[in-house]
Amino acid sequence: MDLRFTMEEIAFRDELRRFFRSEIPAEIRRKQGEGRHLSKEDIVTSQRILHAHGLATPNWPVEWGGKDWTPVQRYIFTEEMQRAAVPLPLQFNTFMVGPVIAAFGSEEQKKRFLPPTASLDIWWCQGFSEPGAGSDLASLKTRAEKRDGKYVVSGQKAWTTLGQHADWIFCLVRTDREAKKQRGISFLLIDMKSPGITVRPVLTIDGAHEVNEVFFDEVEVPVENLVGEENKGWDYAKFLLSNERTGIARIGMSKQRIARAKRLARETEAGGRSLWEDADLRRRVAAIEVELKALEITQMRVVAAQRHRDADKPDPASSILKIKGSELQQATTELLLDIAGPYAQPAPDHPAGHNAPESDGMDAIAPLYFNARKVSIYGGSNEIQRNIIAKAFLGL
Repeated sequence: MDLRFTMEEIAFRDELRRFFRSEIPAEIRRKQGEGRHLSKEDIVTSQRILHAHGLATPNWPVEWGGKDWTPVQRYIFTEEMQRAAVPLPLQFNTFMVGPVIAAFGSEEQKKRFLPPTASLDIWWCQGFSEPGAGSDLASLKTRAEKRDGKYVVSGQKAWTTLGQHADWIFCLVRTDREAKKQRGISFLLIDMKSPGITVRPVLTIDGAHEVNEVFFDEVEVPVENLVGEENKGWDYAKFLLSNERTGIARIGMSKQRIARAKRLARETEAGGRSLWEDADLRRRVAAIEVELKALEITQMRVVAAQRHRDADKPDPASSILKIKGSELQQATTELLLDIAGPYAQPAPDHPAGHNAPESDGMDAIAPLYFNARKVSIYGGSNEIQRNIIAKAFLGL
């Protein structure tokens, strides 16, 4: 299997590099590269630039603004975006609800929702997880009862990322309380301005307001907001989750963080010499780079194999990428934290004698480290991914 890029693919990569560095505002890329939380305006600005150039939704069907790219081109696109510290298009819009509506929605739903979803004129959030229904998502209890031609929704969703900005939420709800688990679940689109919805912030360990609880108290939803068939929502959720895991290894992001760690180590002194002169630190960096290269080769093999797979069937090898990718994301943030030392924590005044430039954003490293603890949980916890591997490859 030849894992080298063709000349055409190299030209495609180089054009993306030029575009990302020249068209996306440097301030947004700086914040993204330092691991700072982006404002809603930052995310909207970046996505609308991508959308104007046809790059916000390349994974969508061509008739709805997608690109007829090969799996390798899709891989290059995500990799280069991460390496250039360009914010990914809002995942809830572009990799989750958009593809579901395009594949299973009615024509009216496609015309109503897909264009503003691509341009971020509608901001979506995800209503899947609940208290007691995270990894075991099929045990969700939020119910939707049909009354007088409407669904009436009551229940609670948890860990709703960026729900404070959302215009709409796509939800898994239980429409048949007698059916067992997956068989009684439907996929609903709900306007966040509907009476009866309450959004309550949850502060994460890094002190940020990134996630929320969302409560539904007799919320009325028009029946035309049902996607596909009633009680078939679990099938649509599996389709969505396969899209969510696209590029979940975040190899480009880890490369960007390693490059930053090297630069900071060279610029930061301890005991009269730069940290990069420490042989143990260099060995540690080299070990992470070796593991990252092995992961990159594995990712390329998966990408190459996609040419011969059914696009609707998720590749169980993505579980390997998810596990190792999340472990390396955490390892790179731990490396940055150790290099920054006491200067990693936000503080009004740094100790005297610190000579690392403020522009390097060391004060954002500790929050980045704490926030990265979650990556081994979301998108299917690493424990669940090991179960998938055990069943798919070992037959256990």
